[in-house]
Amino acid sequence: MDLHAYCQEIARRAKEASRRLAAASGAVRNRWLELALAQLRQQSQQILAANQRDLEQAGQFGLTPAQIDRLRLTPSRWDGILEGLRQVRALPDPVGQVIEGHVRPNGLEIRKVRVPLGVLLFIYESRPNVTADAAALAIKSGNAIILRGGKEAAASNQAIVEALRTALAQAGLPEDALQLVATPDRAAVGELLKLNQFIDLVIPRGGESLIRTVAAQATMPVLKHYLGNCHVYVDRAADLDMALKILLNAKCQRPGVCNAAESLLVHADVAETFLRKAEGPLRQHGVEIRGCPRTCDRIAWAKPATDADFAAEFLDLILSVKVVADLDEAIAHINRYGSGHTDAIVTRDLSAARRFTAEVDSAAVMVNASTRFHDGFEFGLGAEIGISTDKFHARGPCGLLELTTYKYVVYGDGQIRT
Repeated sequence: MDLHAYCQEIARRAKEASRRLAAASGAVRNRWLELALAQLRQQSQQILAANQRDLEQAGQFGLTPAQIDRLRLTPSRWDGILEGLRQVRALPDPVGQVIEGHVRPNGLEIRKVRVPLGVLLFIYESRPNVTADAAALAIKSGNAIILRGGKEAAASNQAIVEALRTALAQAGLPEDALQLVATPDRAAVGELLKLNQFIDLVIPRGGESLIRTVAAQATMPVLKHYLGNCHVYVDRAADLDMALKILLNAKCQRPGVCNAAESLLVHADVAETFLRKAEGPLRQHGVEIRGCPRTCDRIAWAKPATDADFAAEFLDLILSVKVVADLDEAIAHINRYGSGHTDAIVTRDLSAARRFTAEVDSAAVMVNASTRFHDGFEFGLGAEIGISTDKFHARGPCGLLELTTYKYVVYGDGQIRT
């Protein structure tokens, strides 16, 4: 295979398909989602069998337990795929929305209109469920998408994409609006990242090394987050039972995902009580604690934390813990060591909550809620193609609106500029 020619060809075909897709009505794109749901249901056994083949081969790729967990299509995750498509279909069509408009004194009518971005390149690892999410969001928002999944999920991704491409043909939409890169050759990513004449946005979703490599090589804009070092801060005015419930959910429900808590901060005034309350449940869940000196004084089995631990995304049952003097120190710690992803405060003090939400510079700031809610599905976006910690052009869960841009459409009646 001539890799350069192959990448050029799929990108060129995606660009052509994107123009046809952008011109299609919202009703037609919604019809595709209906047909896609039917195809996924019809082919569910084949898709789950393909996922099982991927799981059986996971050992040869040296996957971590967290990566194997992300690869697995459990019954609840399969139901989540279908529900995600249903929710995307129910969302308003963003394409053609008039964001704002006005009429100039000379009679020109100026409209700012939402339009698709064009062609998306989505590079991701391990999680075949996001194949369907990404395709649904791209097609609904009028964008063509090129998928580059990891080799560890090759069979799962291929089976899902075949079902969705069948639905595109049934809906009268170009099948090339959805393409899966067929070669496992890593050099294909480098080739695609050069093709800014065809590809408008690249979205890498995976480990930090993958994302940094893509960001360094891309010739088109990149939508990304590097790390998910998320914090739970237990304030002096916290309901400690609530705080423990939130902490256990944020850390232990699914430790291998980017919105899981990696760091716990506890106000000094409640540290002894809360750490005594949390110690047993955390140990029962198998959590390793890496703590500051004051934490280690209170929890005998805690290990001393380093600066690297406070900045780490563990993606595992490991938690850094620090006792802080006050809200100021908690905010300063988060803004120094955090990754700008998701941070939570547990408090009954409204002024403390307001200061925390105003001063913590993260894509999502939670008050009395688990960090695990920072997710497109949970935010009511239907699904997400990723979570961005950038500030341009999108931040937080990226759904339909984040996959659009705008153009100015101007209506006149013969006006000329003098």
